[in-house]
Amino acid sequence: MNNKDIATVSETKRILDTFDLRAKKGFGQNFLIDASVVKRIASIAHADHAVIEIGPGIGSLTQQLARVSKHVRAYEIDPRLPRVLEHSLQEFDNVEVILQDFLTCDLDESLKELRAAYHEVSICSNLPYYITSAVLFRIFECKKPVEWITVMVQKEVADRFSSGPNEKEYGAISVEAQYLYDVKKCFNVPSNCFDPAPKVDSAILQFHLLENARKINNTKDYFDFIKICFAQRRKTLLNNLKPLCKDKQQIRNILEMAHVKENARAQELDRDGFLDLYEAYRKECFSND
Repeated sequence: MNNKDIATVSETKRILDTFDLRAKKGFGQNFLIDASVVKRIASIAHADHAVIEIGPGIGSLTQQLARVSKHVRAYEIDPRLPRVLEHSLQEFDNVEVILQDFLTCDLDESLKELRAAYHEVSICSNLPYYITSAVLFRIFECKKPVEWITVMVQKEVADRFSSGPNEKEYGAISVEAQYLYDVKKCFNVPSNCFDPAPKVDSAILQFHLLENARKINNTKDYFDFIKICFAQRRKTLLNNLKPLCKDKQQIRNILEMAHVKENARAQELDRDGFLDLYEAYRKECFSND
């Protein structure tokens, strides 16, 4: 049995050498080699019941989650790694590794199973950069939302998800992420905490489900509406909403109903402002639905 922290230079090297492994660029693999970082992530992840991890790698974060959680369900796409995880996590009997692309799993069913067994489920992961948005929006679309999501992402992406109105990075992705969640950037993670070191720094992003959040019947339609609002950032909503309406007067009616100024731009509206605008749009353009 090995109780050493995996997220160290020496232990990571030992595991990689044991299995003759190197990081696969195609899977966006960068192994964490700073134990203080993974311990800090696990400590804030609200993972004390059950937790889902995406892309456990060689088990750096998985190990720390297993120390605080009753059950860890880890989805791994790299067929080389289940046997590595069996070795690196042999001290734990509460880790379940599933060799499957997370984006193809039945997440609603997985959450249902884990909730039945462990009551609460959180999600915590060091996400590969190339699938960050796809994974997060897959989670956002769950029938019963996950209360806590804690992920490591590219710092620039974290800024976009967590930005508020009138901030430089505020855009469609910010509004979509904040539809059901309070989003905050917890702390930055320098590139030298990884092997191999990526070219950019990372950040820990946390999503907490809002209590009594206003909800839309068709989330996809709402998100499509948001994208159109931000289609051309320098233009006003009066101009950006043209593709959705028959004429400018109809757009003026929508803006007036939503109490939005005629010269307002998308980046000025907050979560409730967009919900008001969307509801006004549905009422004005689809009142006979």
